Amino acid sequence: MGVAGDAVTDVPTARERGVGSARIRIVCGDVTLLAVDGIVNAANDRLWMGGGVAGAIKRRGGPEIEREAIALGPVPIGGAVATAAGRLGARYVIHAVTMGQDLATGAGIIREATRSALRVADSLGLRSVAFPALGTGVGGFPSARAAAVMLQETAAHLRAGSSLDEVVFALYDVAAYDAFVVALDALV
Repeated sequence: MGVAGDAVTDVPTARERGVGSARIRIVCGDVTLLAVDGIVNAANDRLWMGGGVAGAIKRRGGPEIEREAIALGPVPIGGAVATAAGRLGARYVIHAVTMGQDLATGAGIIREATRSALRVADSLGLRSVAFPALGTGVGGFPSARAAAVMLQETAAHLRAGSSLDEVVFALYDVAAYDAFVVALDALV
C-alpha cells in the first residue's frame, strides 16, 4: 500500500455486506480519516495512547483525547469507554481495551472488547463506527483470527438490533484488509 501525505494510493476497493438492517464495510486505509460518528481505539487498560492506532488518533485528534481517556481509567480488559474526538472528523473515540500492562491479548478479549465498543456506540446513539484490527498491533494477535472474531461479534450485534447503520473496518495494510475480506465472505 502506498501512502502519499494523507492520501492512500493503490488500495483495494471497499467490500461490504448487509447484516440485519445495517451494513459492514471493509476498507484499506487510515481509520482516523474516515467520516463516521465514532472511531474505535485499540486501548490498554490505563488508556495511555502511545503508538499504533492510539498514537495516530492522538497525533491527529490532539492530546486532549488521551487526557480525557486517562481520567476514565483504568478500565477492565474487554471493556470500553468513550471520549470526545478532539480534532478528528468523528464525534467520539471509543477506547476498546484489548490488553493490560502485560500487552497480552487473545480471541476472548478481542471478542469482548468488540462487543463492549458496539454497546458504547449504541448507548451514544451512533449511526456509524469504524474499527481498526483490534489486538493485531502491539498485541501481536493474527489478523485473520482477529477478523473472524470481530466480524462474528459485529454481525451478531447488528442482527440483534442496533442504532448503527454502518460498521466499518479500516485496515492499514493490504494483508489485514485481505484477512477481513475473507472473514466477511465467510459470515453466515
